[in-house]
Amino acid sequence: MTPSTRAWSFVREAPRRLRAVPQGLSLRWKIAVVLAGGCALVAFAIGALMHEARAAQLVATVRESATMQLARVRQVYELTGQVDRSDIDAAVDDRRMPAELRKSALAGRRSTFVDLDGPDPAVWAARPIGDQVLSVRRPLVAERAELREFDRELICWGALVVALAALGGAGLASRLSRELRTAAAIARRISRGELDARIGQSAAPSARNEVAELACAVDTMAASLQRRLEAEQRFTADVAHELRTPLTGLHTAAELLPPSRPTELVRDRVAALRTLTEDLLEVARLDARVERPDLEVRALGRLMEGILRRCGFAVELAEGEGGGALVRTDPRRLERIVANLVANARRHGAEPVEVTVSGTAVTIRDHGVGFPERVLRDGPSRFVTGVTSRGQGTGLGLTIALGQAEVIGARVALRNASGGGAEATVTLPEA
Repeated sequence: MTPSTRAWSFVREAPRRLRAVPQGLSLRWKIAVVLAGGCALVAFAIGALMHEARAAQLVATVRESATMQLARVRQVYELTGQVDRSDIDAAVDDRRMPAELRKSALAGRRSTFVDLDGPDPAVWAARPIGDQVLSVRRPLVAERAELREFDRELICWGALVVALAALGGAGLASRLSRELRTAAAIARRISRGELDARIGQSAAPSARNEVAELACAVDTMAASLQRRLEAEQRFTADVAHELRTPLTGLHTAAELLPPSRPTELVRDRVAALRTLTEDLLEVARLDARVERPDLEVRALGRLMEGILRRCGFAVELAEGEGGGALVRTDPRRLERIVANLVANARRHGAEPVEVTVSGTAVTIRDHGVGFPERVLRDGPSRFVTGVTSRGQGTGLGLTIALGQAEVIGARVALRNASGGGAEATVTLPEA
């Protein structure tokens, strides 16, 4: 296969080779690899063309030189009847002569033959002398060495160009990659609830600067999302706050009603409304991130005994390994978390409800049908309690528990126990 054929084959295979760039690379290195691959393709094609041009030039030169030597040898042979071998390799009917060259000469044509790739490179020139063939042979060792040196220089310069292209591509792509990573980091912060996070534009958005346009779009989306969520939070807080006054009056009026079954129903519904109003206000404060914990160092085992005793829950308290560990927490908020999780287990699960203290973790487990897959996958939703089999409720208990846990730096993990039932584990910071 000649260099030109190899070059054309390389060009045809280039798109497939570039598509095979490893997908695990970062955008910066993908751009560098693609740019280097393109430069390598161009360098190879140009190098192949230059090789062919240089080889054609050498072949034309040696053919002309061999033809001139053959003419001089013929003149001497016609004058003296002998072949002059003083400085050239000339002979009549040389056995080393290529067969196709001999055939062409016997046909009455003056011909040349060049072999640069064989083990013994040489150029031949031949013409007929009667029934014989007069030929001249000139070695091309120096010319082949010159061509190979030319190829080495092409390879070195091509490799240098490809390396510079790769470095240049990596440098040019670094800023693009950095800005895209910044946009991704800001988007992740927004998804975690940091609604005031913004990318900040490094350049004015335009049709020629797609990254700045993306940054502007993300910032605009975050600002719009923040305004909507804050409006919803203010609406929830305002509604809950405005309900407090009429509910207080309604509660007072219900207490003045004479004892009866309808009175009990009214008082029960008023108490449920007051609880829901207080829960909504608490959710609004958690959403606004204005809650500040009052942290203390307490022994978790004794703290849980007091919490369960004050709440009046008839649950089983078990102390596992390291149950007396010291934790840094806000006892009031931890009581709110545990009370909500136990109430959720009793309302939506089945008895018995078990509370286990192990190290710095508190686990609340029921023996019901377990959490719905949606809750395990996406987390709790307000005013959504899951499947009907888990009972009725507002869906605020888990929301408040997770929000208060975030305030005190704890983690709440929800899962379904292997033996059945829902299991919530609160892991507290160690003192």
